Amino acid sequence: MSDNVLEVRHLRVSFDTFVGKVHAIRDVSFALRRGETLALVGESGSGKSVTCRAIMRLLARNARIDGGEILFEGENLLEKPMREIRHIRGGEIAMIFQDPMTALDPTMKIGRQIAETVTLHRRVSRAQARARALELLEMVGIEEPERRYHQYAHEFSGGQRQRIVIAIALAADPKVLIADEPTTALDVTMQAQILDLMRGLQKKTGTSVIFITHDLGVVANVADRVAVMYAGKIIEIGTADEVFYDPRHPYTWGLLASMPTLETGGEALYAIPGTPPTLIDPPQGDAFAPRNAWALEIDEILEPPMFEVTPTHFAATWLLDPRAPSVEPPQAIRARRREAGQ
Repeated sequence: MSDNVLEVRHLRVSFDTFVGKVHAIRDVSFALRRGETLALVGESGSGKSVTCRAIMRLLARNARIDGGEILFEGENLLEKPMREIRHIRGGEIAMIFQDPMTALDPTMKIGRQIAETVTLHRRVSRAQARARALELLEMVGIEEPERRYHQYAHEFSGGQRQRIVIAIALAADPKVLIADEPTTALDVTMQAQILDLMRGLQKKTGTSVIFITHDLGVVANVADRVAVMYAGKIIEIGTADEVFYDPRHPYTWGLLASMPTLETGGEALYAIPGTPPTLIDPPQGDAFAPRNAWALEIDEILEPPMFEVTPTHFAATWLLDPRAPSVEPPQAIRARRREAGQ
């Protein structure tokens, strides 16, 4: 059996719009190992959510998968009929959405919503589904599950609603759980609680997790590996420690330098200049070049390949080419390297 439960190979996705064809995902490849948490990180519009919606086959009507493979347990999901995909979706691969209020039915008691998900994907009796729903409510930290089973979504706080959405996602014991910005709508305290909950559940269930976020700080203690996306591509991927303490792509430098730390004090935080490119007409060369203070002449001409930093760490920047000049990253990145003893 392969160590990978999910593999995305050379995925390309576009959207037909009134202003032209948007090349949203441009040759994305990664693997998700059994029992690991992989974070997909990047600015809004980088392609994180589109990549995961392609895995779920939940793309908008104007979307087109132009190429690539999505292998789940060795079988290409893009070749399967929607009848099979509907069985896999929710049963084998589940998704936690950003806003719990849009994911929950306001007219249905939450216990019944969880129980229906159980019966949809597992052959169990109503009594068994109810027992499983109560077990899940307790597992995700909802107190008095017997009483709360009969309540509606509006009777719960935002953090509790997100816990219920997680319970629904786990109802059928999925092998892969995709969490799409699950803490964005919550305050900092609730964010920490939900992240702790997800980390604990992942260890308990062994489910593989793809965690989508625009905030590197959110996944610092959650992810095993981190993939950084920019303009529809993965531009750096490695273990969490490699990406946090020895980043190699200037875009990753910018994301990390813009994160406040205990040492930040009153000085202004770094901000990456400019804006991401339009993907109607993707730029020649490195898409990040116009925003990159360390850009080389070749960045305007050729797109960089993935250079190997270590057997687990890769980055697509010409700065890693042996012929490139040596450059110093921002002070914040040098401080991270010192912190890690590198």
